[in-house]
Amino acid sequence: MTDYKEEQANEVEALESIYPEEFQILETEPFHKFRILVKTECTTDEEEGACISMVFEYTASYPDEPPVMEVTPEENITEEQIQDLITELEAQCQENVGMVMVFTLVSYALEWLNTKLDEWKREAEEEEERKKTAAEEAERKKFEGTRVTVETFMAWKAKFDQEILALRAERDRDDERHKKRTGRELFMQDNTLNESDLTFLGEGEGEVAVDESLFQNLDDLDLEDDDEDDEDYVPGMEDDSD
Repeated sequence: MTDYKEEQANEVEALESIYPEEFQILETEPFHKFRILVKTECTTDEEEGACISMVFEYTASYPDEPPVMEVTPEENITEEQIQDLITELEAQCQENVGMVMVFTLVSYALEWLNTKLDEWKREAEEEEERKKTAAEEAERKKFEGTRVTVETFMAWKAKFDQEILALRAERDRDDERHKKRTGRELFMQDNTLNESDLTFLGEGEGEVAVDESLFQNLDDLDLEDDDEDDEDYVPGMEDDSD
């Protein structure tokens, strides 16, 4: 009779030695449950790796049946991207039923991550190159302009002629609206003009202010002699002595 508990304990001990920093026990009863971080290795300081978390939980009859497994993204990977990995890991479980399989599953996941990470990087570089090429092509076309053919020229000319006619019509309407009018036309069109003179005259109604300072020196004028001369003067009696 298979001692599942002993077989499971032996695998846990082996995994702890293989993954000293990545391995973490979460539970021990009723069965072992543990987490292993799977991370790709970076060959340069600028390179970014990907990391996932794999959680395993033994069942009563493991390894004669697959463990309960959960895979979640940790760094530079999304849940959508690892769906294919989960499907492939489930297939690996079925292929390894009857044998302890956690190490095999972790190794498979690490290889898959390295392969996919290279593919994603290559796809990203190709997409960046495609965008760069498209931008350069668009910039080049700006300087080249549009190739002119007889058909494109005639279409442009027809549109241009329509625009010119529309501009001329608008200009003629503006000239008609703003042409200079004669005084009679303005007078006939503006009824307020015939009231302007009356309004001006009306402004002078009332008492007229007199500046008395203009008459302060009237006493200095020699007006008496002039009055006497005027009294002696008789019309028709001019001196005929001459």
